Amino acid sequence: MNLANCPRCGKLHVMNLRGICGNCIKEIEFQYEDCIKYLREHKGTTITELSEAVEVPVKQITQFIREGRISIAHAPNMSYACEVCGSPIRDSNMCDSCRSRLNKDIQHAYEDDTVAKKEEAQKTQGTYRAVDKFRNM
Repeated sequence: MNLANCPRCGKLHVMNLRGICGNCIKEIEFQYEDCIKYLREHKGTTITELSEAVEVPVKQITQFIREGRISIAHAPNMSYACEVCGSPIRDSNMCDSCRSRLNKDIQHAYEDDTVAKKEEAQKTQGTYRAVDKFRNM
């Protein structure tokens, strides 16, 4: 039997798929239900308004959205923060500008690696060793 401390409340619990204790799982489910009820009644709410109204942290609401448990397709004012820069987004983990910057950085790193490999190959091709001098005799 694997035991661990719950990262939310610190209590000792038997390990499960979620990694938190049963009491915290129930609390999260109650928070989820409160969020859903409020969103059904107030369709034009923002994430901060929802958080203040149902007393659920924005981080937890964002997790519900990312898990797909809360759909923001029909909530035009609902958005959450980009994980890199914090600008409001409606899908994924990063905004378009951060995603394009990451793609450019990856492309540059790939090009730099390719250039470095070519330079290394050219260096090893043109080397002259003392042993080579005696082979031609």
